[in-house]
Amino acid sequence: MPSLADTLRQRREWLAALIDFPVLLWSGVRPARNFPANQYPFRASSHFLYFAGLPLERSAIQLQNGRMTLFLDDPSPAAALWHGTAPTRDQIAAQIGADAAYPYAELMPTEDPRDPSLLEVSKWAMEAATIGLPSPVRDAQSDMLDRTVEAPNIPNVVDVQLARAIVSLRMQHDSTAVESIKAAVQATLEAHRVGMQVTTTVTTEAGVRAAMEQVLMTHNMTTAYNSIVTIQGEVLHNEHYHHPLTAGDLLLVDVGAETATGWAADVTRTWPVSGQFSPTQRAVYDVVLAAHDAAIAAMAPGVEYRDIHLLACRHLAAGLVELGILQGQPDGLVEQDAHALFFPHGIGHLLGLDVHDMEDLGDLAGYAEGRQRSNRFGLGYLRLDRPLQPQMIVTIEPGFYQVPALLNDPQRRHQYRDVVNWERLEQFADVRGIRIEDDVLLTESGVEILTQDLPTQAVAIEQLVQSGRI
Repeated sequence: MPSLADTLRQRREWLAALIDFPVLLWSGVRPARNFPANQYPFRASSHFLYFAGLPLERSAIQLQNGRMTLFLDDPSPAAALWHGTAPTRDQIAAQIGADAAYPYAELMPTEDPRDPSLLEVSKWAMEAATIGLPSPVRDAQSDMLDRTVEAPNIPNVVDVQLARAIVSLRMQHDSTAVESIKAAVQATLEAHRVGMQVTTTVTTEAGVRAAMEQVLMTHNMTTAYNSIVTIQGEVLHNEHYHHPLTAGDLLLVDVGAETATGWAADVTRTWPVSGQFSPTQRAVYDVVLAAHDAAIAAMAPGVEYRDIHLLACRHLAAGLVELGILQGQPDGLVEQDAHALFFPHGIGHLLGLDVHDMEDLGDLAGYAEGRQRSNRFGLGYLRLDRPLQPQMIVTIEPGFYQVPALLNDPQRRHQYRDVVNWERLEQFADVRGIRIEDDVLLTESGVEILTQDLPTQAVAIEQLVQSGRI
């Protein structure tokens, strides 16, 4: 695998081939929790990380014509006292292959810079494009560029071309990115196995979460998003962990690692707390798994991701018809969005330096140029609407959920009164939520399921949970 410096040099050369104007990217700062010295962990901007490679706090890089200038302060004596020794600015510059490096304060325009070469830097820096960060950094960006810098999902005209160039680069991962994501995946799979195995020995969701996140910590990783470990699987992003685990519950677990340099994994499995699916749980689980498997089997370069989503929807609808929950033809049910009563979200999303990669740019990344979100119930939450390309990494995550806000809505009950067998649905009351999610790399000829070593078959899932009793 190429060195970090070689990888970053290649990325900025790719960028230079797409744009002919200067770029300034900031890393960001730690937000304070309640007083300045008590801070949240630092997470650098993903766009900065893509070109700088390291999470350098209070730092910026200038990119132009394939060259990179780093602006970063040397560690202060106080920092050494409290946090230990750290690499110098020049050492970091050498590690990431920067062409020049200066103190952070030198980034601001000045008529008499310490280094005469910075005069030219200051002149073109004010014409640079950027990606807006949250305030207060965005305020500093506006001051530096002497213009208003908007939030990244509504970039100024001057910044849109940069955003599109970054999307085109980050959409298809280089070998370093793929290997980094694979490292996050391996830690994630280990965490899921441990989570299954401890389920029968702990008493609450928090116990499973703690065991899983401990695995990530042993790999010097953190979570790529707030872990979802819940018996309330119908709450799509449930972040509460106090519920007791009871035989008969299903545990929906969506946990993914993030490496020290920001690369993410995203995996969901659903398993029975007791180690044995009930007949109704197993029946619905197999329907979701069939949709999952069909979606992955249909993936290839050139295939529309939207079509993968609709294919999974048709398989889900067909399975629910066989179970007697839905009534009608699968194609017709999907056309009228009846499946979305139980599967309201999209089939997945891009994965990379962010768990929903580049979603800070809004639909600029997720949707191909000229496309916009549908107002259909069954398509409105689709995060990705592009043709699949080699070296893209996406998630595939169909699900089944009994969401009270949907199922008890009078308007929807009236709309779907002829296609939902509500009495039959009551027999599946122990299936509150099921999701099965894998991370998939597109290759030149097909796909590589990065998460395939973690089983999805119901029997194998049961065996892993039961193994914790030994």
